[in-house]
Amino acid sequence: MSYSIIAEYVWLDKNKNLRSKARTLTSFPSVWPRWTYDGSSTGQASGHDSEITMIPRAVFDCPFRGERHKLIICDTYDSEGNPTESNTRHSATHIFANVIEQHTWFGLEQEYFLMNLETGRPLGWPQEGEPEEQGKYYCGVGSGKVFGREIVDRHYKLCLEAGVTISGINAEVAPGQWEFQVGPVEGISAGDHMIAARYILERVAEEAGVGVEYDPKPITGAWNGSGCHTNFSTKNMRKGTDDKTGLDWINEGIERLSHKHEEHMAVYGSGNERRMTGEYETSSYDTFSSSVAGRGCSIRIPRHVNEEKKGYFEDRRPSSNCDPYLVTSKICET
Repeated sequence: MSYSIIAEYVWLDKNKNLRSKARTLTSFPSVWPRWTYDGSSTGQASGHDSEITMIPRAVFDCPFRGERHKLIICDTYDSEGNPTESNTRHSATHIFANVIEQHTWFGLEQEYFLMNLETGRPLGWPQEGEPEEQGKYYCGVGSGKVFGREIVDRHYKLCLEAGVTISGINAEVAPGQWEFQVGPVEGISAGDHMIAARYILERVAEEAGVGVEYDPKPITGAWNGSGCHTNFSTKNMRKGTDDKTGLDWINEGIERLSHKHEEHMAVYGSGNERRMTGEYETSSYDTFSSSVAGRGCSIRIPRHVNEEKKGYFEDRRPSSNCDPYLVTSKICET
């Protein structure tokens, strides 16, 4: 039977902002077709040779139009077939291809602020001055403690309808600040699911007339910033081997990370030095550290992982505006 499908193609522009456009397909394709857009309007090409090609990489049900319709996560290529500057998925794919046997799992904790577009301040903030100091807002319940829950709940439900592996949400430490978690997702797919989740959030906020702010420190002063804490494990970390426990593999991984701190910080998001001051549950931007159950360190080993001697570690350094393909592939590479 012939019927129409609306396919919304989603990609990242030069500044890694989300863009999308839709097309009608008259039947369900065996392979999702490539498509092009005007790269001169997205900062990715000149006007005399402006076509950028999108190649579909991940497909989700469209929760806005119904599950027959689709969201297509794409990466992008210039007129000569080279990946565009913002196409970090391309290089990440090659890194993950080298460790397929380790079944690398990721859990990404995306923090963000919902913004009042008229005042330019987070939801729940007065037009002048500051709200009560942080303390009552984290995982808060009730008026005056949480702001924007209807947006967050709608985003949560629509991610589930789309097939995004979203594992939870919570109100964060500052008013108007929230977090959602993506994962566990394996390999390159972690980035795909995060991009889909961010797209859905932007669309839900758009409907509500509210902004989404991923800057790691949009509010100066005695307020927590926003990160994208990244949980990571390999098969060896989860199960151990004949000669090592999973915890041994975790500690070996952390040792390797300690020697590559500057390389990681270079790809963990912009403006991160404003968040990572060593205060407000952050480590120092310039110094690598690790601990069991500590939140003021670069790498945290959860207490239960330390006791069970297997599991995963949490990299607390990535910023909220990070590129998930860069972060996940860099951790995997190291």
